[in-house]
Amino acid sequence: MNAPQTPSTEPFRLVVVSGGTSDPSSTRMLADRIADRVRRLAEDRGEAVRSEVIDLRELAGEITTAIVSQLMGPKMTRAIEALGAADAIVASAPVYKAAPSGLFSSFFHVLDNDLLIAKPVVLAATAGTARHALVIDDQMRSLFAYLRTMTVPTSVFAATEDWNAKELGERIDRAAIELLLLMESGFAGKVRSESWKSYQHEYGSAGGTELDIDLSSDLMRLATGGTTAKPRKA
Repeated sequence: MNAPQTPSTEPFRLVVVSGGTSDPSSTRMLADRIADRVRRLAEDRGEAVRSEVIDLRELAGEITTAIVSQLMGPKMTRAIEALGAADAIVASAPVYKAAPSGLFSSFFHVLDNDLLIAKPVVLAATAGTARHALVIDDQMRSLFAYLRTMTVPTSVFAATEDWNAKELGERIDRAAIELLLLMESGFAGKVRSESWKSYQHEYGSAGGTELDIDLSSDLMRLATGGTTAKPRKA
């Protein structure tokens, strides 16, 4: 029998992002099941997880404003602060017409590209038919790869007929332990502290470290409308 582990001094911070628009929402239900499983697994290991939910239907107006004006309202600001402080994320989207909902995608489109670097993420989605099962790996995973997150290997998809299936519970278990192990490893913090300067950052987003960019390189000259052609010798 394994010896009990010493509880962590600080609970892990898990942020759940739900793109569901109805109340109750199957998308939120799936995200909650994953988060609950992460918490129970952590408790079994003598650890604690504190979760916070970002319900995107409550931010719909501010997300639209952010898209057209880049202005962040108070709810968006709180959501961004929560994600910035998160040790891990569960991102759950409804699938409409073979794609994650526009509300879900738009929320992540307006976030600073540096906000989620190396953060562990479970990707989840719900739909009315199993024909949408590949949307997570075909579309959502590429979005989160662009944001440079660490998505866990197991994604969790639930169609209408899956809710009472044993296989859904098994996928939730796998995804939850993968997420917990990444949180325990401190991977995100180590990446940010040891290799932050090696990432390409947008101007203003990297705390001044973007000044290390070589502005005289061929790529930067092209970006500013110049040419890479070297002057000919007389």
